[in-house]
Amino acid sequence: MLLPPLIDDMAALTPQERQHYSRHVLLAEIGESGQRRLKSARVLMVGAGGLGSPVGLYLAAAGVGTLGIVEDDRIEASNLHRQVLYGVEQLGECKLDAAIARLHSLNPHITLVPHPVRLDAGNALELLSKYDLIVDGTDNFPTRYLINDACVLLGKPFVSAAIAGFEGQLSVFWPGRGPCYRCVYPEPPPPGLAPSCAEGGVLGVLPGIMGTLQANEAIKTLLGIGEPMIGCLLQFDALYMQFQRFELHRRDDCAACRTGAAPVLDNGEHACSVEAPVPELGADTVERMLGSGERFTLIDVREDHEWRAMHIAGARHIALARLHEHLPSIDPALPTIVYCQAGVRSRRAVALLRSHGIAQVHSMRGGIQAWNGQVA
Repeated sequence: MLLPPLIDDMAALTPQERQHYSRHVLLAEIGESGQRRLKSARVLMVGAGGLGSPVGLYLAAAGVGTLGIVEDDRIEASNLHRQVLYGVEQLGECKLDAAIARLHSLNPHITLVPHPVRLDAGNALELLSKYDLIVDGTDNFPTRYLINDACVLLGKPFVSAAIAGFEGQLSVFWPGRGPCYRCVYPEPPPPGLAPSCAEGGVLGVLPGIMGTLQANEAIKTLLGIGEPMIGCLLQFDALYMQFQRFELHRRDDCAACRTGAAPVLDNGEHACSVEAPVPELGADTVERMLGSGERFTLIDVREDHEWRAMHIAGARHIALARLHEHLPSIDPALPTIVYCQAGVRSRRAVALLRSHGIAQVHSMRGGIQAWNGQVA
């Protein structure tokens, strides 16, 4: 699908910029006119984590003139195996501040716009309306659906990628030119069905690969060169180095982009999280309870391989998918504490147990990761 350039403005290049982008300018498909279009472009990155790191590095290096970044998180040690914008000396710092400093050092010729907020239904339209193209670097379904619906309302293209384990996928969604995200995935998955990177893990280089592909698609879309992945889904398997490409189609009944549809911006949290508040205990409290000899049931709801790698002594192993089968063996007279890898699956397990009459039940906050940090 050959498309005209998204950017019509042609901002002039300085002598320093011509030198900086000289290898781009040598490409017939880009040339000086293409580089001037990139200088005039305004791109918003939502998220500066695993995907956002390579996206930010390569769009900044390529000379995208205005690069906005939405991020409100801080740098943690568990980020560093994949979030290559950051280093050990920056642990605890705001990701946004560190990202801005790193990208400015890479290319001082561009404008970097920090947005230290979490994207939500109240600010999405205002934020996204200021930019020509959106790159989705988020790791949760509510924000993905929010970005899609805002882009449909605004007519903005966005470059989407998702990662899990050893697999990634990529597409470009542009309202009016192809299907939207809801055409492909009409509704978010049920809670707990699609674990996050914190829950299921992710190969460190995978977001680097997929994020670099996102930057490539963003540049192609801005310049109108090649064939952007509009109406296509690219799936990548890092274990077997296999790429598969699938054709996507618009849905006539799409809730967001069908003719006459009027998408309502919604954070969608109800669709992707446990509905009721879940009682939690800290890892230090669980350790004290174990040391005191207090009688209670401790259940590990992770998968078999996670249990084998490490577990808390005295815990009982029942994977979340099999928990309903073991309900009769759980004594409702004893307090029950449930843990997983990071605290997501355990909260879902608590909701399940409470719905079956086991009232004295808590999730261990932060899961085995918190146990390793506070206790082990």
